[in-house]
Amino acid sequence: MFTLSLRPLIAGAIFAIAPLMNAMAADAPRPANADQAVQAYLSKLQADQERARDQLVANQTPALLRDPGTPAIGNPNGDVAVIEFFDYACPYCKAVQPRLEKLVKDDKGVKLIIKEFPILTPESLVAAKAALAAVKQGKYEQYHNRLMAFRGQLTNDVIFDTAKEVGLDVARLRKDMDAPAITDEIIANFNLARGLRIFQTPGFVAGGHVLTGASADIDFPKVVATARATPR
Repeated sequence: MFTLSLRPLIAGAIFAIAPLMNAMAADAPRPANADQAVQAYLSKLQADQERARDQLVANQTPALLRDPGTPAIGNPNGDVAVIEFFDYACPYCKAVQPRLEKLVKDDKGVKLIIKEFPILTPESLVAAKAALAAVKQGKYEQYHNRLMAFRGQLTNDVIFDTAKEVGLDVARLRKDMDAPAITDEIIANFNLARGLRIFQTPGFVAGGHVLTGASADIDFPKVVATARATPR
C-alpha cells in the first residue's frame, strides 16, 4: 500500500533544525522546545502535502469517477464512490477483497470503481486485459471476484481456466483482449495513478482523498460515512 515518502520530510526537518544543530555544536544551551518545534514542522509539512494531494484528486475527478471504460461494482448511481487501483497478482489486494465485497453488499449507496493497474507481473497485464474484455460479455464482476479469490501463482492457464469457469466464451475473450481501447484504458490508469502518486497496490481514493497507510488498517465504512457527511 502507498505510504507517505519520508525522504522529503527528513530533508525538510534537517533544514528546519540546522540552527539548533549548529548551536549544540558550539556548546550553546539546547532550546527546551526544540523537539516540539521539529514535530510541529513535520506535522505542518505533512498537512501541506496532504492538501496538495487532495488538489490532485480534485483535478482528476472526471478520470476517477466518469471514465466510461472503467468497470464498477455496486450501485452505478451510488452517492459515494470508492476507487481501487489493484493488481490480480497482489496478495494485499486479495486480502482486502472480502471487505470490499462486504462494503458493497451492506451499503447500497456505494459504487466501487475498479482501476486495473497491472504493475507486478507479465501475467498481471494478461489478467487485466482479460477482465476488461469480460465487460463485453457482461461478466466482469463474476470474473473479477473469482480471480481475486484465487490463491496461488497467477498464470495464463489460471486466467483462462477461470474465464471458462464463470461462463465466458474464451475464444471471444482472447480476441476482445486485443482491442486498442483496452490497452488505452490500462495506459490511462497508469498515468492517472502516477498523477496521484499511487505507486503500489492496492491504492484507494474516496471522499476526495487518497487513502494512505496499510490497506488492512482502512476502515471502509467509516471512510464512506465521512465522505457522505462532507459537504460537496
